[in-house]
Amino acid sequence: MIFLKLTLKSMRNRAFTTTLTIISIALSVALLLSVERTRRVARDGFTNAISQTDLIVGARTGPLNLILYTVFNMGNASNNISWKSYEELKKNQIIEWTIPYSLGDSHRGFRVIGTDENFYQHYQFRGDQKIEFQMGNPALGIWDVVVGSQVQRKLNYNLGDQVIVTHGVTKGEGIQKHDDKPFKITGILKPTGTAIDQTVYISLYGMEAIHMDWKNGQAPNKASIQQDKILKENLKIDQITAFFLRTKSRIQTLSLQRFVNEYSEEPLMAIIPGATLSEIWNSLGQIETVLQIISLMVLAIGLVSMLSSLLAGLNERRREMSILRSIGAGPMQIASLLVFESALLTILGLSAGLAFEFIAFYFLSGWLETTFGFYFTGSILTYTEVIYLIVIFISGILIGLIPAIKSARSALKDGLAIKL
Repeated sequence: MIFLKLTLKSMRNRAFTTTLTIISIALSVALLLSVERTRRVARDGFTNAISQTDLIVGARTGPLNLILYTVFNMGNASNNISWKSYEELKKNQIIEWTIPYSLGDSHRGFRVIGTDENFYQHYQFRGDQKIEFQMGNPALGIWDVVVGSQVQRKLNYNLGDQVIVTHGVTKGEGIQKHDDKPFKITGILKPTGTAIDQTVYISLYGMEAIHMDWKNGQAPNKASIQQDKILKENLKIDQITAFFLRTKSRIQTLSLQRFVNEYSEEPLMAIIPGATLSEIWNSLGQIETVLQIISLMVLAIGLVSMLSSLLAGLNERRREMSILRSIGAGPMQIASLLVFESALLTILGLSAGLAFEFIAFYFLSGWLETTFGFYFTGSILTYTEVIYLIVIFISGILIGLIPAIKSARSALKDGLAIKL
């Protein structure tokens, strides 16, 4: 108890230096924990962009390309899958459900995807979360369209607004527009923190309808077929880009994957999304390492700052230490006092850093979720973060040993001598 009283009085006498030391440690701790939490959230968000899907099937290409253009809307497919092959594979008795995907067009820089009701019923992400609507209903009719949350926010859309699809994937308005066949917004999705937020969804029939009078990707020379003359029964789906599927039993996933990869009718490839996403993230491990190194360097600077503060304060406190020695305090007691002060500074810095990080993420979590798709779930502190805090605390105590040993070696007369 006496140590605490002496330490608090000493710290109060050096309030400015003590405050700067605590702030330095707090900022270092907050940065280290923020980087670790952001890294964990980014990894979880990336690897759980799609879940409860056993296989993604597309034309034969690389696993990276297939996962990018189906899950993240990045890049383009090397080829398409015939509707006939899709229907044949869909009949396999071990398949529980499928979600067809048809890509190729865009809307003001956002990818347009043709799919069916299975997407709204079965697509899941981040464990068991399903597609939900802010308002409206799925795009099941030929001219229905559903927009993701970021599409709605950036373009300020509402239910009933018209959407003009652009032929091909473009970053802006595009040149060749299907402006003779506008779609009508029937639904707006809730934020998911995935590529879904930046996507426009139409039906497979809608995708077929806007291209029915195009030949080899070229716009029709003569007047196109009027929109109100196009009926579902007159539309024939010839091909899709890819499809997701889930098996009735996970044990059958590998055998089905092998069957698809050896499919004789056309060259196809099936990948396990979870395994592929983990492999891609592991290949980005160097980025994680760099972030951790930077945060550890900042932490080291904070600890060095504390050491500098203690050593500078020790020079100012030579008389204080000598007086304590003169009234009976031994070298070990003086050393213990300085180590206790170092530990107290570390604890205060850790507490302030934790509080700062928690408060910052509490107020910024909503913005980070909607802007970057960072969903902060799970425990407040992970095992790794607890280890970091323990290491920081031990480091703070060890740093306190340096001024403690130096003070213990100082002579009694060192601080009591009258300097002329």
